This record gives sequence, C-alpha cells and structure tokens, in this order.
Amino acid sequence: MRQLMLGNAAAARGLFEAGCELVSSYPGTPSTEITEEAAKFKEIYCEWAPNEKVALETAFGACLAGRRSFCGMKHVGLNVAADPLFTMSYTGVNAGLVVGVADDPGMHSSQNEQDSRHHAIAAKLPMLEPSDSAEARDFARLAFEISERFDTPVLYKMCTRVAHSQSVVEPGNRSVPEHKAYKKDISKYVMAPANAIRRHPFVEQRMKDIEAWSETSGINRVEEADGHSGCAFLEKKFGTTRDKIAIITSSTSYQYVKEVLGDSVRILKLGMVNPLPADMIRRFAAGMEQLLVVEELDPVIEGFCRSLGLEKDGVVIHGKDMLPVCGEFSQNMLAAAFGREVPQGTKLAASIPVRPPIMCAGCPHRGMFYALNKLKVTVFGDIGCYTLGSVAPLSAMDVTLCMGASFSGLHGWNKAGGAENEKKSVAVIGDSTFMHSGMTGLATIAYNQSNSTVIVLDNSITGMTGHQQNPTTGKNLYGDPAGRVDLEALARAMGIRRVRVVDPYDIAACESVVREELAVEEPSLIISRRPCALLKEVKHNPPLTVDAAKCRSCRMCMKIGCPAIAMKDGKAKIDPTLCVGCGVCSQMCAFGAL
Repeated sequence: MRQLMLGNAAAARGLFEAGCELVSSYPGTPSTEITEEAAKFKEIYCEWAPNEKVALETAFGACLAGRRSFCGMKHVGLNVAADPLFTMSYTGVNAGLVVGVADDPGMHSSQNEQDSRHHAIAAKLPMLEPSDSAEARDFARLAFEISERFDTPVLYKMCTRVAHSQSVVEPGNRSVPEHKAYKKDISKYVMAPANAIRRHPFVEQRMKDIEAWSETSGINRVEEADGHSGCAFLEKKFGTTRDKIAIITSSTSYQYVKEVLGDSVRILKLGMVNPLPADMIRRFAAGMEQLLVVEELDPVIEGFCRSLGLEKDGVVIHGKDMLPVCGEFSQNMLAAAFGREVPQGTKLAASIPVRPPIMCAGCPHRGMFYALNKLKVTVFGDIGCYTLGSVAPLSAMDVTLCMGASFSGLHGWNKAGGAENEKKSVAVIGDSTFMHSGMTGLATIAYNQSNSTVIVLDNSITGMTGHQQNPTTGKNLYGDPAGRVDLEALARAMGIRRVRVVDPYDIAACESVVREELAVEEPSLIISRRPCALLKEVKHNPPLTVDAAKCRSCRMCMKIGCPAIAMKDGKAKIDPTLCVGCGVCSQMCAFGAL
C-alpha cells in the first residue's frame, strides 16, 4: 500500500527491505531519523555510538561477520569517520556496507556547508543521491547490491530537504540474503603498506567498473522534452531554441527544475553522483548549444562536464555563473535564473521578523552561562544546543569550532598565553559531545598539565538533535538500561584531581566554583549537572509570577535571555505556559518581585 513517508523514514524502510541487520550511528541533523526509524524494525539491531568513527568501524565489523550493515551521520560527521572510510575503500567489504551522510545546504543546524561529494571523490567510493522519498527507499536497497557486487562501501547522500520532506512510497517486503561466511584474508583486510599498495589498483579499476555499470543501469536517466512549445522565457534567456537546451541535475535540485520547467526541456537526472557517467554525459550533450548544470553547493558536476571538453564541441556550459555556490536553492531562485518572471503572490509582500535562536525556558545551561558572562572570562565553546550561550544577552562564548574542540583549544590557548590566559579562560562542552570527542582534549590537558578549567554541561541527554541517549545516560537507543559512564570517575582516572559538581540553577554557586577553580594552579573539571528541562521525566515547579508592586523595571531579569520573561507596560511579565519554575530569574531580582 502506497504511503506518504518522510525521506529519512523511507531510507530506513529501504534498509529494512534490503535485509540490513545492524545500524550504528551518531545522531546529527538532518540524518538522525534514519536510525530512529530503523530502530522501529525489530529485525534490525540499532545503536547510538559515541561518535561517527566508532559507528563506522562497528558497521564494518558487522559486514565482515556477513551481515548487511549501515552507518548514518551528518556531513560534518563524515569528517570524523573519514579515517576508517578511506581505508575501507581499499579493504572492500564482505556483506554490504552502506554509509549514510546528510548534507545541510543553508546550514539550518550546522557549523559549515561542506559538500560531501568531495569525500566520495577523494575516497574513491560510489555515492548515490536520492531526490525524493521513493528514491530514498529504492536507493537504500540498491546501495547494498552495489556494495556486494563491486566489493565496496557505498556512500548514500541525503540533504535536508529530501531527508525532511514527504512524498509517496510503495513499501516492499524484507529480503535477507544468505549470510556471507568470513574468510581470513590478510592481504585484503590488513592494510599494512605492503598489502595496501596492492589494493590501490583494485580501487581504481573498481571505479571504472562502477562507472560503466552506471551508464546502463538506470540509476542515471534521460528525460526527454514533451515536444510541445513553451518556455519562451528560457529561449530568450539563453538565446537559442528549447530543443538546443539541456539540463543536468540531481537530488532536490531536480525537483525544483521539474517544478519550474516541467517536461519542456531535456534533463539528465543523476542518481549516482560519483563516479559520474562520462560517456552518458557526452551523448546527452551532443548537438546541444546550452548545457545548464543545476546543483547545490560546489560545482562538482559542472567541473566534471567542463573536464570532458564539451565546450570544444560548441556546447556552452552554465552552472555557478547563474546559480550561487552558497545556500539552498528554491523554485523562485531557479525561475529567476532561467529568465522566468515569478508570478505575483509567490513572494512575501513584507519581510517577516526572524525568530532569534535562544535556549529554552528553564534550560539548565542558562545559570552557568550567566555566571561566565558576569565573570568576563574567555569561553571556548563546543557543538550542541548550549552553543546558543553565544547569543545575546548572555553572549558567553568566544569560539566554537567543531565537536570536541573546546577542551583542546583551551589547552593550546593556555599553553601559549600562560598565566595571563589561564586565570580568565574556561572551556565548555556537553555530556554527549564530551563522549564524542572531548575525552581526548581532557586527556591532553591532564597529560600535558595545562592549568585549564573545563566545564561539562551535563543535561543528561543529547539535546541538540532531539533527545537521543548517550554513554553517560545509562540508557541505550531503545531506552533500556545500559552501561553508564561515570564522568567524575572517568576524569579522575584520566589524571584530573580536582572535580567539582554544581547545580546550574544556583547562579551564586556557579560563580563561586568557577572563581575557585580558576584560582588553583592545576587542571580542574567542573560538572554543571541538571537534566534538560524538556525531558518528559523532569518534574517542574509551578511557574513564577511577578509582583508588579515590587517590580522596579530594572530589567535585570531580562539579562538571562529567558523566553518566558518579557516587559509589558514597563513591568516584567512571566508567561506561565513557558515558565518551568527554575527560579534562576528570581536570583537576579534585588527587590523580591519574582
């Protein structure tokens, strides 16, 4: 029965139908729901790993054991997994191994806008790119077939719009292939230099074989124009007739092209974006005068088309000369690029005020960030919902680079700057991010003995991506009891003698503990511990109210940036539908009005 299905849910459905038996991932928007949806199938073992590298290595071990496996992450997570990924290209696989990566054009929830196709090219691995939910399901199944046919991991690339939009899918049945027995093969799986050097030619030939397969497999398809007249705007824009214009595109860009142009122009729709089909592109471009390449982010397809020498044959190639290299595309953007006038009513007549990003009411990080702001310390931040501590009015963060960089960044800052930096600088990191890649930063602080004060913002969950468990919570992906990492014991085992725990709802205590630890002459760890206010098991106090007679309109309560507090008619006002009764704001009021 046909179903309307989220792209990530369709991807999970494809894993299920393909007989995938293990999924190990690290949550990262927009990829997270693939693993969460896969976990709904009892036939698939699913888990959250501490980071993407561990997740991919786990999936690799499962594929060696003869079970089809999958590993999911967002685009920056692929950087973390790149070390095993590049060498897995040499070893190949036993059972099928698919690596899901979700790019984030427009950076809706990411610190950069990198294009994961470069990883596929550099690692010499095939990459599939679905354009809707139906293809998300189909390509997930196909990826395992390609993996086993060509002895290769397969990259499976989503993007925010495909991952988080819905379209129609026709589910199929699950089919588990016969488990492949593991056969010891040192020359294949032990990548010492003498073995690796013999595997490299295999990788090069494999890419040629996959390209040849893609030419006729149907993964890339030509859609001919409908033969009817139309698209005068396109002919005017590019100075030629419609039958001399062709478009190459993929992913969500394909959907935008179809919405703007319909079936009026020839289209080469790519489903495999590495390796690209050279002969197919040459045949497609033959006799054309204008070739329009429509792709988000970097000009990967465009650059490849130019490398084929098509322009020597009189084909004019357009790409980033008409469309931006930054951000997401849209139907209106493509319409304008193609010379089509955007109809009235499709653009907003007035600009809508932007809702500024802000930490939730009752967020346990707010009190600690207020204390850090008050102390005027330099704060090395990290990746998580607590990155919002950089936003006004708290503005309590100076640097955010990547997962786990805060502790090691502070270490370098203090080693270079000495006492001048040590006494007025800290680093913050979340509990999940600490487990992801913060432990090594703490290890270098302990081992190399920098006088660094670091803070773990422990909210008992992975908050940024929607409340996934992590190794510190004592629960696994399914919410069942699991092994729990004791942060205090771990820090001491790593050589940190000074470990303090503080409640971030107590601003005075936060300020006092930070002052004390900055004053000592050794590394120290502060654990700011209170569960996320949005966790369903957290019980809240009644909402606070404002005694208008006592309120002096000093606006001190506004300095913590809580969305539950506003000024109305010159007095503070608390929204009872948002307030969780944390009491942080009442500590700001010298007049007892809260």
